[in-house]
Amino acid sequence: MTSVPLSRARARARFLQDRFQRVRRRPIGVFARLNALEEEVQEQRQLNRRLAELTDVVAELLVPLAHRDEEWTREAVERYRVDL
Repeated sequence: MTSVPLSRARARARFLQDRFQRVRRRPIGVFARLNALEEEVQEQRQLNRRLAELTDVVAELLVPLAHRDEEWTREAVERYRVDL
């Protein structure tokens, strides 16, 4: 009865040892991938912020257009162009 759990434990130990050896061979790759992912996350944050700013501009433009406040609309467009 003890041979079945023991053989499973040995198989599991071999599997983990093999996996450890594979990971150990390329630790720099892991860190490089982590850095690349962090850069991608930062880029996504910047894009999300830019999208939020554009959404705000569109909302600012649509509300006054409904009320026909053309002077305010021109000023909002000008402010947006200056911010670019």
